[in-house]
Amino acid sequence: MNCVNESTIEEFILLSFSDQPRLEFPLFVVFLVSYILTILGNLSIMLVSYLDSKLHTPMYFFLTNLSLLDLCYTTCTVPQLLVNLHSLRKVISYGGCVAQLFMFLALGTTECVLLAVMSFDRFVAICRPLHYSVIMHQRLCLQLAAASWLSGFSNSVWLSTLTLQLPLCGPYVIDHFLCEVPALLKLSCVDTTASEAELFFVSVLFHLIPMMLILVSYAFIAQEILKIQSAEGRQKAFGTCGSHLIVVILFYGTAISMYLQPPSPSSKDRGKMVSLFYGIIAPMLNPLIYTLRNTEIKEAFKRLIARVFLIKK
Repeated sequence: MNCVNESTIEEFILLSFSDQPRLEFPLFVVFLVSYILTILGNLSIMLVSYLDSKLHTPMYFFLTNLSLLDLCYTTCTVPQLLVNLHSLRKVISYGGCVAQLFMFLALGTTECVLLAVMSFDRFVAICRPLHYSVIMHQRLCLQLAAASWLSGFSNSVWLSTLTLQLPLCGPYVIDHFLCEVPALLKLSCVDTTASEAELFFVSVLFHLIPMMLILVSYAFIAQEILKIQSAEGRQKAFGTCGSHLIVVILFYGTAISMYLQPPSPSSKDRGKMVSLFYGIIAPMLNPLIYTLRNTEIKEAFKRLIARVFLIKK
């Protein structure tokens, strides 16, 4: 194996699912359909949240941010995956790999912080309903959303730079379907213990800490919901939080199992499956979860459809 400077590397081979060639075409169809559903679902939520004035609230402002995030998240990985599944030469350029690494890290970290921000919004709505409009004013919402995106991209600049500074050994074969930090660390010519420790630290910072804040928020929310006398009131309160809680469990459960578990003989395949779930499947499911469980969004869709039919008539 040759240890070279990154400037001489032109491309990487992404093995993806080439060890199971019979599955490549079925997987191509599945990922293509899931990508189309992800685009349609998230664009629909963004559109209805923008067009329906009743959804111009902090909750749907943050949901629009989450939909935009999921849309970008899948777009930075799925098109390249589809190309590799369809072609015999499964490669990605060095520049494409760097861009994919940077965006995947940035968007993943942003989602970690944004989900915590959304739990804070639900905490204020249920535990401080009389002060909700005063606390969650437009300026604070913009600041919280901006802080989520800024922290995600700042972390990505730091972690991507540290990863790309490591000398790499050929052949430049990545046993994954995307350029992710753990996969690139395996190509390094030097000891990666320090880099793995930094990755673990970042994972604790952006996975465990936001998750703990979410759990604390929901502990107070559950305590407040149990005080509600009417069954209808409790059901409505659970309805506003249930969708977000499901999304949190799906995202954090898979992300933590990817970055905070020690390496094992099965970690290679586990890494692919986990990345598939939180990078492709979860962004597709999120719009369905919010649409199916949220009465306000259902009603907004009905109003939008009725408005379209009236215009046509």
